[in-house]
Amino acid sequence: MRVITGTARGRKLKTLEGEDIRPTTDMVKEAIFSVIQFDLDEARVLDLFCGSGQLGIEAISRGARECRFVDISSESINCAKENVIACKMNDKASFTQSDSIDFLRMARLTFDIALLDPPYRQGLIEKALPLLEPKMSERGIIVCEHERGLVLPDEVGKMKKHKTYRYGKIETTVYKIPLTEV
Repeated sequence: MRVITGTARGRKLKTLEGEDIRPTTDMVKEAIFSVIQFDLDEARVLDLFCGSGQLGIEAISRGARECRFVDISSESINCAKENVIACKMNDKASFTQSDSIDFLRMARLTFDIALLDPPYRQGLIEKALPLLEPKMSERGIIVCEHERGLVLPDEVGKMKKHKTYRYGKIETTVYKIPLTEV
């Protein structure tokens, strides 16, 4: 696992071990960031269900102002911290060890981009989306990585499903706030 481009390009990242661990492949990561590349500059990013932190680190490497990394696992948070330190991004990262749904219920923060890559088949995206939507800025984008075939709602509050992309057994669904006609 590595950082694809930006200030930390080529940096190898630590990964977590275990049967339930499913790091985002380089192909899917590149696809996600090609969709949001023009929205990253100075963005406030949330890496929910962060695991090793690779999605948030990629966002910072490509120009995000800051990233909040959230995961329930202390092992994941520690791995993400180590990766952030190795990439020299300490000043742009903050960490919360918490159940992601509880974090969304209690957080008083606003984000421009949210990256969700939860464990599959546990209904976590469906629980997170309605809690996350009010925390998104007016330029908000939510990217959900999930198993193929999961049908997510067309609308979540002010957020509308922009597009779903397929990569083998993995899909990503992108939500945006529609531009208003003037």
